[in-house]
Amino acid sequence: MATVSELIEQYQAGSRQLRAAVAGMSREQLMARPVPGKWSTLELLCHLADFEPIMADRMKRIIAMDRPLLIGADENHFASRLAYHERDPEEELTLMEVTRRQMGRILRTLPPEALKRSGVHNERGLKTLEEMLITANNHIPHHLPFIQEKRRAMGLSG
Repeated sequence: MATVSELIEQYQAGSRQLRAAVAGMSREQLMARPVPGKWSTLELLCHLADFEPIMADRMKRIIAMDRPLLIGADENHFASRLAYHERDPEEELTLMEVTRRQMGRILRTLPPEALKRSGVHNERGLKTLEEMLITANNHIPHHLPFIQEKRRAMGLSG
């Protein structure tokens, strides 16, 4: 079981890992769909950037409120309606970095028992702060292999 400090470090490392994964890609490469049926790297970045504040809000609600309601979000609706290919990749990366930096600062102020605080997700039921932090920690690493797959398909190193 990871300590609170280790969980926070993993959380903060995610945005650095993502920035490294897309380093050196041109806008055209970010927008390309070299793997049929899969999002472009820019769409993937936008997805991550859209869900970063959602996950931070859920954690903030659990910290600040007693058993708050946590609302689900459909990634496909976001992808189809939020102009992913019109967005700026640097802005998306910066949004994630700043959100994680702010949230990390908040998390560091909490006593370890705060990780047991919980909220009620409208689709997934009772979720603790620790579970939400682990979910956030796993989100970027889950998507990194998809970026590598696209890079390989385009003949890019990294």
